[in-house]
Amino acid sequence: MQNTESTLKLRLWTVEEYHRMAEARIFGADERVELLEGKIIWMIAKGTAHRSAVGRTDYLLKNRLANRAWVSIQDPVKLNERSEPEPDIAVVKVDPLDYADHHPTPSEVYLIIEVADSSLKLDCQTKAKAYSQAGITDYWVLDVVSRRLHVFREPTQDGYQSKVILSEDATISPLEFSDLSIAVLEILPPVTES
Repeated sequence: MQNTESTLKLRLWTVEEYHRMAEARIFGADERVELLEGKIIWMIAKGTAHRSAVGRTDYLLKNRLANRAWVSIQDPVKLNERSEPEPDIAVVKVDPLDYADHHPTPSEVYLIIEVADSSLKLDCQTKAKAYSQAGITDYWVLDVVSRRLHVFREPTQDGYQSKVILSEDATISPLEFSDLSIAVLEILPPVTES
């Protein structure tokens, strides 16, 4: 009997091939893509709430961490040979060359934050699995629609063992900076009267 289900074999890309494609200008100047698990993913357009949350979080972390860490916005992090996402916020070790010679790798990452307005499923499932497999110990997803913070910790190859959802009135500290207390409300966009 013939099998009616077909299994497609995907051609997965490496970070090196992805960089060569970018250098060859295969992607248009206005195309926003990232490499995740060997697949080139279109990045979702950012709404105003997303932009506000990223800006507020960046400002807060840079002010409170001062020179203890490097905070980058939407810059690549090389997880492995097949994944180089561009998280909304990455808090990484200070590098003497300011990462001029490489993108941060998992051993240099303290915290990754993704802001979700229309990407909650992607951020909490696909990206969470990739970050967990890479050993990112502290991963947060700020849901600007439901105004909650999803906190993922204790990474394994099968995903994060600890998953907690905090309301906007909760506070949290990054694992690496336990002295830093952040109110979820401080990183969410302000509520405006419509």
